[in-house]
Amino acid sequence: MGHKINRREFFKKSTKIGVTALGVSMLPGVVKGPLPVYGQEKVDIAVAMGENYYENTLSAVELLGGIKKFVPKDAKVAILPNVQRWHPGTFTKAEIVRAVVKMCMEAGAKEVNCLSWLEMDNWEATKLDVVLKEEGANLRLIAGEEANFKPVKIAAGKSLKEAMIVKEFYNNDVFINMPITKDHAGNKFTGTLKNHMGLNYRVNNRTFHKEGWQTVPSDIQFLDQCIADLNMIIKPTLNIVDATEFIITNGPMGPGKVTKPQKIVAGLDRVAVDSYCCTLWGLKAEDIFTIKAAYAHGLGQMDLSKVNVKEVSV
Repeated sequence: MGHKINRREFFKKSTKIGVTALGVSMLPGVVKGPLPVYGQEKVDIAVAMGENYYENTLSAVELLGGIKKFVPKDAKVAILPNVQRWHPGTFTKAEIVRAVVKMCMEAGAKEVNCLSWLEMDNWEATKLDVVLKEEGANLRLIAGEEANFKPVKIAAGKSLKEAMIVKEFYNNDVFINMPITKDHAGNKFTGTLKNHMGLNYRVNNRTFHKEGWQTVPSDIQFLDQCIADLNMIIKPTLNIVDATEFIITNGPMGPGKVTKPQKIVAGLDRVAVDSYCCTLWGLKAEDIFTIKAAYAHGLGQMDLSKVNVKEVSV
């Protein structure tokens, strides 16, 4: 198990700004207003690099002002790691999940609920079931019946007009999105935006792919537009991305070639975070249609020259 977070670690870079100042809504997965300013510096993307991924996670969140800025006392917290597969570089690592759950508990969270409609095999193969149990989090596996999902209209959706979101999601106050950035056979890149498909009904997700879907520009753009549309009704309180070791070929399932930037990337702006993660393996945000479509929806900033990236070595 990871070590207990002591007071010095937890408050090292924190400032005394209340929930109202942050603009954090107590509705699940919603952050209202502009990105917050912590202390004297506005940090849009926090990056912590080093061999200790547990410590990297703590440091990245501290750069944003500390977990208490996102997780109020007695809040119910939903987390969404990616455990789509268990090959190296395809799933959110155990050390990162442990760090996030531990921080939430130290902040006084009432519950930490890991939501997924993936089978138990995925959690056992990645050992994440053990981590969640050790840290006191709940693994809430959602059965695939339609009754467990809530229809949500997407009025401004261009390709996706209705989603089917896990009902259990709405029983939480805070949503922490925890993808691993990696290759994807369909649209080349997956990160914070695409991870939200893990909250959407599997049958509804299939409509993101046109009948007879192929890796051609028109089909890829339809898939990516559906992902961007889905993000209009789900907004994380915080994104914490595993960019430590991930596949850059044969994604999203792997096995594939693994690159090791050894970075944890955290921020509120999904578009900016994904745009940054692209650069870690030579991609450009303007070449990823999901990012461009989300930017067009006004969901964030894709021009990294307009955001403040704060990087530290741990």
